[in-house]
Amino acid sequence: MEFLPSPRTRAESDATVDHCYSLIQERGWGAWAVELKVSGEFVGFVGLNIPSTELPFSPCVEILWRLAFQHWGHGYASEAAQESLRIGFEMIELPEIVSFTAVGNRRSSAVMRRLGMQESGTFEHPLVPPGNSLRLHCLYRLSRSRYAADRGI
Repeated sequence: MEFLPSPRTRAESDATVDHCYSLIQERGWGAWAVELKVSGEFVGFVGLNIPSTELPFSPCVEILWRLAFQHWGHGYASEAAQESLRIGFEMIELPEIVSFTAVGNRRSSAVMRRLGMQESGTFEHPLVPPGNSLRLHCLYRLSRSRYAADRGI
């Protein structure tokens, strides 16, 4: 939550889980739970989402991740995001997937680059209040054709 405007309460987190579950039931895809194979410990969630907020590049499908702090730096976001891209491009046949984060979030930007996404400018996120240091976001994009070419498909 370091690069989100405020931490969520338990009730807000539970509501997010319920919302993710309902979207998966409705669409067949969404933000999936990530857990450690060896222990079943919940790590966070990774997946695909249609942002509910109108953004300068809407309509779009984004790839997103939220992992518990103790699980940062182990490659879980990259591994799960690769699988989410595969589902998005090879099964759902999306033409493009985007991702975005606050400009200072170097860790998430690094994941986006590892996924083969290309930086595509900045924008002010409408849900972050003016004057907040997290308002300026960088946008990354990956087209299905670029995804396929990078993987020899």
